[in-house]
Amino acid sequence: MQVTVISGSPREASNTLRVGRALHRVTEKKGHSCAPVVDFHLSDVPLVGRGSLQAGGLTDFQEQLVSSIRSARLVFLAVPEYNWITSGEIINAIHQLGNKDFGDVFHSRVFAMVGVSSGRGGRRPALEMQTLVNKMISFMDKRAIVSPRLLESHETDKNLGKEGESLGNEIYDRTMEAFVDYSLEMAELWFAGR
Repeated sequence: MQVTVISGSPREASNTLRVGRALHRVTEKKGHSCAPVVDFHLSDVPLVGRGSLQAGGLTDFQEQLVSSIRSARLVFLAVPEYNWITSGEIINAIHQLGNKDFGDVFHSRVFAMVGVSSGRGGRRPALEMQTLVNKMISFMDKRAIVSPRLLESHETDKNLGKEGESLGNEIYDRTMEAFVDYSLEMAELWFAGR
């Protein structure tokens, strides 16, 4: 199965990127094809109200974002928690993709959400993204699902190295493996029934 991982943090070398790299590693280890992680540190998506994505004039980052989602059946969306909410860049990008030129990114795929924290957070931003992506699917009248299970990555820098490698916390590793397995199974069930 083709899988895409999006790291929604605008910070360079963020904990969210560590999680994105770990999801990529675990997914490929399970025999699935995974595009390079989309890193929102490189984002240049214009703010809503100040510009729009132009189908014929995408930047390198915008093209990677759109083409990675379009090529995937399963999209992992890892989002940071900053002061209880996620970053505006990823929220803005979801809104910018919600039009006739790019609405197909919300069709015929499964989305799975991960909230990332350096402490004990992560749930709220993942829930926010579940709500936002569900709203886009509904508003655009598309056929896709948001997986009900989310992953909360706690104390991320204590559990994952900079390249997404495990630092040996067996509970963290098992939790991530179980989340990836569940998400892959949801995608398999979704596409088997289509």
